[in-house]
Amino acid sequence: MNDLSWGEFERIDLRVGTIIAAEIFKEAIKPAIKMEIDFGEKIGIKKSSAQITDHYQPEQLIGKQVAAVVNFPKKQIGPLMSECLVTGFAQNDGSIILAVPDQKATNGSRLV
Repeated sequence: MNDLSWGEFERIDLRVGTIIAAEIFKEAIKPAIKMEIDFGEKIGIKKSSAQITDHYQPEQLIGKQVAAVVNFPKKQIGPLMSECLVTGFAQNDGSIILAVPDQKATNGSRLV
């Protein structure tokens, strides 16, 4: 792996947000869940999708806080314009477990 400089790391804007809506992404090629995530007043609500159906159902996600990168360019995924990248940990079987704070955090808080 190439080492990153501290300045490069600081350019990644990782924030915590609360999932306020979630549903199965029926149009996705691989099983996924569409989400709307509230990042607080300054950033607002952003849409995303994640291939997390091995461990999560949409109704389980409402109210859950997640860490997401909010400064990547938007990406068209089928009919959805993804506005942030929800982070998670890839397991040996290829499934994803979400990266979440262990205590409630203020929406929009930056990972430091």
